Order: sequence, then structure tokens, then C-alpha cells
Amino acid sequence: MEPKLRVVSKDKNTITIEMVNYDNTILRPLVEELLRDDQVEESRYFIKHPVIDNPAIFVKVKSGKPQAAVKRAIRKLSKVYESLLADLEKEKKKTSAQH
Repeated sequence: MEPKLRVVSKDKNTITIEMVNYDNTILRPLVEELLRDDQVEESRYFIKHPVIDNPAIFVKVKSGKPQAAVKRAIRKLSKVYESLLADLEKEKKKTSAQH
């Protein structure tokens, strides 16, 4: 099944997003990146029931829109993972050239 995000609740300063068909391993780096944002007051993830519920993330901002903070964090993480992938490809080429 295709992973997707679903907004569970949203108001002026908060948003709760359900992570459908994701495991919770992506949530910790996302929460940590959100907490680095000066506009974010609170960020956490939770799972109501580990077997039947999807993980969700809650974000509360001091200023700006909460969904904009989530987008910024996802973009930053995307760049980090792209850089890691590029480094891995370089190492793979080095290793292949040595053999």
C-alpha cells in the first residue's frame, strides 16, 4: 500500500498528521528537525495502539502556519538523505574501482 499523510486536525497554531502506511522510524528525525525550527513550540509523535493505529505527529507553532513548519522540516530531511545517498554512491564507486 502507498504511504500517505492524512491531516487529522488543524487549527491556527497546531496540526496533527496521521502517517498512513509508514512505520514510526521516520517520525523521530522529523520531530527532531521540527524542534530545531525557531517557529515551532512543540513537536511530538505518538501511536495510540501499536497494532491497529497509524503513528501520528503533533506540531504546535509560535508563529506561522504549522503545515509550513512540517514542509520545511521534510525538505531539510530530504536534503540530508539525498546527500547521504550521494555519499553512498561515491563510496560504492570507490570500492568497485579497488576490486
